[in-house]
Amino acid sequence: MDLNKEIKRLEAVYAESPDRVFTMYLDTDPASPDNQGGEWKIHLKNGLNNFESYLQEDGDSDEKRNYWKIKEYVENYVEEHQKDFKKSLVIIASSDEQIWFAEKFQMPVESKFYWEEQPQLDQLKEMQNNFPQTGLILTQKNEIKVIDAALGNVNDIQHYELDLDTEDWRLHQGPHRADASMGSGGQKTSKKEQFEQRVEANRYRWYKSLAPKLDKLAKDYGWERIYFVGNKEELDDLEANMNKTADHFVNKNLLDHEEMKVLEEVVYSS
Repeated sequence: MDLNKEIKRLEAVYAESPDRVFTMYLDTDPASPDNQGGEWKIHLKNGLNNFESYLQEDGDSDEKRNYWKIKEYVENYVEEHQKDFKKSLVIIASSDEQIWFAEKFQMPVESKFYWEEQPQLDQLKEMQNNFPQTGLILTQKNEIKVIDAALGNVNDIQHYELDLDTEDWRLHQGPHRADASMGSGGQKTSKKEQFEQRVEANRYRWYKSLAPKLDKLAKDYGWERIYFVGNKEELDDLEANMNKTADHFVNKNLLDHEEMKVLEEVVYSS
């Protein structure tokens, strides 16, 4: 989803009476202290019922019918998708049925409900500003992992591993492999030392051969923010060979970590 495009589309929406636009930000984070007992369901019920009570007093039957229609859509969506909820749910819907925006996000929101002429987009814009299309490039000797992420979600992963026999970078398919065995005892130590020496001697050249591919990925993904993660010397070599520049450098070896954990440690802590 291109949230920038969605926000621009929603900014142009204006509903004239008796039509209105419903906007809902709902905190559904199961780890939140406010949601330990599924309290988000109570917040949802109260938020929806408050508008219904107000409209009952207002007396505009057309607007009431429009609201009831939207309320039914929202309740049906929640019933169907609640097992897939993440940290938040945002729904924006117009009573003339021209707008229906419903997205589950891995970013927190404050629960708010609106029934107005235009959608309320402040929290949506804040999420986009805090976590735009982001690239993380993780290095670890002869391996490089690329994580494409946005709005707290991992969208794609590419893991490159250098074939030491052919010196070709190969896109690694399937689960990440642990380091191959290098024998035992002194033989293992000797091979490891040889491997370390070869990496140090050739890393700059190896990274240079992969750099154009990484630059192309940055362009194709449309990264607005880039993180380089790894050993300082490795990141220096990578930066020297890429046209794209990093916004943040994180000197930690996280290539073998689960991708969402990498986001938490790198992006959220920056």
